[in-house]
Amino acid sequence: MRFLRAALMALALIAAASVASAQKSGTAPASSSEKLDGIAAVVNDDVVLESDVEEQLYLFLQQAQGRPDSSQVDSLRKQILDQLINERLLVAEAKRQNITVSDAEVERRVGMMVEEAKKRFGGQAGLDETLRQENMTLDKLRDKYRADTRRSALLEKVIEKTVPRRPVPASEAEAFFKANPSRFPKMPAELRLSVIQIPVKADSVSDAKGRAAVVAARKRIVTGGEKFAKVAAEVSDDPNSARSGGDLGFFTSGTMEPALEKAAFGLKLHEVSQPFRTPYGWHIVETLERDTVKTRAGRDSTRNGKPVMEAHARHILIRVPLDDDDIARSKALAEKIHGDLLKGADFVTLVKRYSQYEGPAGEDGDLGMVNVAGLQPTIRAGIEDLNPGQISDPLPNSVGFNIFKVTEKKAERAYSLEEVREELPKVVAELKFRDKLEEYTKSLRSKASVQIR
Repeated sequence: MRFLRAALMALALIAAASVASAQKSGTAPASSSEKLDGIAAVVNDDVVLESDVEEQLYLFLQQAQGRPDSSQVDSLRKQILDQLINERLLVAEAKRQNITVSDAEVERRVGMMVEEAKKRFGGQAGLDETLRQENMTLDKLRDKYRADTRRSALLEKVIEKTVPRRPVPASEAEAFFKANPSRFPKMPAELRLSVIQIPVKADSVSDAKGRAAVVAARKRIVTGGEKFAKVAAEVSDDPNSARSGGDLGFFTSGTMEPALEKAAFGLKLHEVSQPFRTPYGWHIVETLERDTVKTRAGRDSTRNGKPVMEAHARHILIRVPLDDDDIARSKALAEKIHGDLLKGADFVTLVKRYSQYEGPAGEDGDLGMVNVAGLQPTIRAGIEDLNPGQISDPLPNSVGFNIFKVTEKKAERAYSLEEVREELPKVVAELKFRDKLEEYTKSLRSKASVQIR
């Protein structure tokens, strides 16, 4: 399904319905703390708040596979604002057409969302603790879910009535593909890379202090009987998860630090891990749930013929502070290795001697074929012009310094019909649906008063 995923990612944020869907699947109850909020746009008698835009941007970036740079994020922010404006117009049109959603349907959906929130936070007690930390009550959470649910249900109904989806026969999809090549994403450029990674590490005294702190936190939970969520809220240095008792939500393999994933997918449920180290510091993890990722139809998602697993875990992080001396020490080692390579040293020999890369890689540092567009901008800029056999300069990232060797290069190209034939009817149906929805929202917009602040 690689082509379909790429196509839908390229089309993301075009339909207002996709924004509504994101609202229904928020990762944590919103804080009820009062604060001033800017107005991003005024749509007739309604407003789009700046916080609405930032919330949707956060959700999108969480789900995106690539790592956009600042200009791409600014572009996404503008697209999100545009689609939130369209959402307001569609909801207003639903009300004008007297489209309604029954209270019973709203309450049914709210109940499902509350149950999902309980699962995310490890049961009723975990949800209660998270709500307490957010200065919120279950009644207020239900009110928020109720408003979001009613709005998203109205969107679904008005779209279903005015722009109904229809299946596209294979012959029509193939004809559309041939006639509109620019509407489809291309097979991205790929490089086969090997890596020598030199992480930035703190000196032994700072590292030992961090480990002692996480050991003490684990003792409070395992021996002292304190709640993991309580200890995480008090001592974890990960501010985003600490506010929800260390909760990391659900994640699949390949989306977290390798050592954290190894613990989360290897532990027994509700077992607290031994302390382990990542580039960010010392951690302990507790796995709350594990299951296969489900499709919308309720079936198991698969990858290479195997079910895709997801884990729901929480963690405590004790950061080990790094100083300029730590960075300089790692940089100097990376530059020495780079100099040795330029003099003819064997790359594989130096991988085995120095590299501390924690992700999936061969013993020779081989990372396999890598999508160039999905790399961090600084890494991409340092390797995309290299040819097979060439070696990069030491390139910094959040972990440390990386030296890459390019062993194979594949240029961006168009997909052949044969490669996408199976998925094409679904992709073309989605394209045509979004075209019609965009045309419809443009007609609504032409008759509305829209002011972007």
